[in-house]
Amino acid sequence: MMVHIFAKIQLDKDKYHLLRNVTLPTANGTTQIDQIIISEYGVFVIETKNMKGWIFGSVKQKTWTQKIFKYTKKFQNPLHQNYKHVKTLKSLLALTDQQIFSVVVFVGSSTFKTKMPDNVIKGPGLMKYIKSKKQQVILSADVPMILSKIDADRLLPSRQTTKAHVEHVKEIVEEKQNGNNCPKCGSYMVVRTVNRGASCGEKFLGCSRFPECRGTAAMPAEDEVVEIGTEEETVFSDSWGNKTWRDDDIQPALMDRAFR
Repeated sequence: MMVHIFAKIQLDKDKYHLLRNVTLPTANGTTQIDQIIISEYGVFVIETKNMKGWIFGSVKQKTWTQKIFKYTKKFQNPLHQNYKHVKTLKSLLALTDQQIFSVVVFVGSSTFKTKMPDNVIKGPGLMKYIKSKKQQVILSADVPMILSKIDADRLLPSRQTTKAHVEHVKEIVEEKQNGNNCPKCGSYMVVRTVNRGASCGEKFLGCSRFPECRGTAAMPAEDEVVEIGTEEETVFSDSWGNKTWRDDDIQPALMDRAFR
């Protein structure tokens, strides 16, 4: 509600369009986005946290910490949580990284006790962040098309939709508790193949957030039953080293497999 009020008061309604509680289908379930603001200056994907107390965290940490006197609680890194939202919208709308922005906004009486990136902000700073994006990255004529596409694909807001999404989230939590996720950031793993060097042809598990995260793990033994991402990717390389896995990323996973 706080984001809705800020947007209504401080943003030009003819240029900025707010969508709330958007549930979109994904390949393995659904994803629910708190708020989306669409404008010619970009699509802002907003994850809202209503929390109080001290907040500790960093970009790469799997979990952040909330502390209220003697009470301490761990919660998922909201940047990682919002990554799936951004990825879903990028795919749906065919957007580039320059056209979409991930934003995490904390409302309530919380205080950041560690340095946060520019896109993790307290409530009042949200509009300032959005207005700081002054370069047009989306054609004005495309904004209504983006709104229509999201409206066409979103699931009808209802108790049934919310219940189905909650069940999907529970399944994700159970899957992560089983350990079949990235050891560095907690995202799901996908099967990848080495295409160069002495290990050419070998398969390993790599983080689905590559190249932002380079977490790796060995392929499970044949008698192990695990659920991993169905996506399979080759390890691409070029002479400039663009979007490649370094040998020191891959070798520990391959060595771990060799010594089983």
